[in-house]
Amino acid sequence: MFNHIMVGTNDIERSERFYNAVLGMLGAGAPIRNQAPSGHTRLFYRHEGNSFCVSEPINGEEATAANGATIGFKCSSPEQVHQFHDVAVAHGGASIEEPPGLRESNMGALHLAYVRDPDGNKLCAIYRAK
Repeated sequence: MFNHIMVGTNDIERSERFYNAVLGMLGAGAPIRNQAPSGHTRLFYRHEGNSFCVSEPINGEEATAANGATIGFKCSSPEQVHQFHDVAVAHGGASIEEPPGLRESNMGALHLAYVRDPDGNKLCAIYRAK
């Protein structure tokens, strides 16, 4: 259904350091660095047929996080959920909501961790327990 997800940043170098670490631990390689015709820099991370992109706002205005939006990253184990959280915090992210761990819901058992990237975008690491 999705082709890509893109978030904005006010500091492309800081975002590249953050996402290289966080997405790298999920198996994504270095991003493709692209310069838009407008001169703004964009980063394209590709992994398992998915694209996650980070861009300086092309309209020249400040990048802001979407209120109510969350981007979820699929993890392969509960341990990887914790690692995602710890790597994100170690690279300038902020831990939010409950500590990483198991949550029971009407959707089953989920291992979750929530962080905000350095620009305030809300990220979730998720593993669906069997």
